[in-house]
Amino acid sequence: MAETLTKPIVEDVSLKDLKEGLADGSIVLVDVREPHEYAAGRIPGSTLNPLQSFNTEALPPPEPGKRIVFSCRSGRRSITALGFAQAAGRNDIRAHYPGGILGWEGAGEPVENVESEFGR
Repeated sequence: MAETLTKPIVEDVSLKDLKEGLADGSIVLVDVREPHEYAAGRIPGSTLNPLQSFNTEALPPPEPGKRIVFSCRSGRRSITALGFAQAAGRNDIRAHYPGGILGWEGAGEPVENVESEFGR
């Protein structure tokens, strides 16, 4: 069977829903930007799984009441990551924050600088 990526199922998460989900713990946010981008500024509470070296097995396991949401810079790489996750059988992962870090910052939301975690 040839490996082909079909168009992923995509559910957009609004800024309001993202903020509420992060606050109440119902959203697990996975940033798929590159490590240097993530280190320079991330949405608080997000974890990193860079698209360039995307590892489906490193994603959190499905958990009742929790929703995995991908984010990136502006919403493109997160859709690609959804395709990778779904192609690997993770049909529980369908959501992304289309605004990405640019939309988050543009709305005046706080950003964490984590360069010290990356040895800078």
